[in-house]
Amino acid sequence: MSASQINDLSKLCIHTITCKPWTLEQAAKKFSAAGVGGITIWRDALTGRNIRETAKLLRTLNLTVVSLCRGGFFPSLDPSARKAAITDNIKAIDEAAELGAPLVVLVCGAAPGQSLADSREHIREGIAACVHHAEKKGVVLAIEPLHPMYAGDRSAINTLAQANDLAEYFNSPWVGVAVDVYHVWWDPDLQHQLIRCGEKRNLSAFHICDWSVPTLDLLNDRGLMGEGCINIKEIRGWVEEAGFTGFNEVEIFSTKHWKEDQAIFFDKIINAYQHCS
Repeated sequence: MSASQINDLSKLCIHTITCKPWTLEQAAKKFSAAGVGGITIWRDALTGRNIRETAKLLRTLNLTVVSLCRGGFFPSLDPSARKAAITDNIKAIDEAAELGAPLVVLVCGAAPGQSLADSREHIREGIAACVHHAEKKGVVLAIEPLHPMYAGDRSAINTLAQANDLAEYFNSPWVGVAVDVYHVWWDPDLQHQLIRCGEKRNLSAFHICDWSVPTLDLLNDRGLMGEGCINIKEIRGWVEEAGFTGFNEVEIFSTKHWKEDQAIFFDKIINAYQHCS
């Protein structure tokens, strides 16, 4: 790889949650100054903000808004909660459209106390209730499979095969799949399922980080690329072979890294992206 390729950050996207201690303005200005091409906005970062003015700021900084995180959480034993989830997802679609984000990432949800099959049916019903609005607004709903350790309460969609099945059920350009290496790296069928994504043109987003060994917290102990055991370069190769040409999105939940000086952590992100992914 040439020096120019190593230094090219045009396809790098960083999630606002990755540098959580920074304000949206701080993160956007730091990303832009370094030549980072994209930013994914977490909805909490929009609280109390004028979304149109935020979109204008990001455009001024030459940052592509890659996606909005997150929608989903459709299943519930309470029908009124399921209805409220659909309402919230419609709102997320509207926010994405106003922000200029082409997709909303769906963390689909699961309801303790009911079967995974029932939760998956609630997810299907929830997406079905939102897809027409997504099409109207020009926003893709990207189904993100989560690691099986989250099956009890965060997502009943736990493999890329399940995400592909669900996306193909809708057979719509407005329903796709978001692949995060943290959630799928362990899957022996991963390469085949990525090819399947490519064949159906369903691969909407690609997220990178690493799996720490040992993992000390099931949610907030993700590693920086190169800190763990995921073969990110191999998976990225499969993703690109599947025809994906979008951004490589760094999404890291890490109490350890959030406690660091974020300017130092940001430099580590850039170095890890250039050399370990």
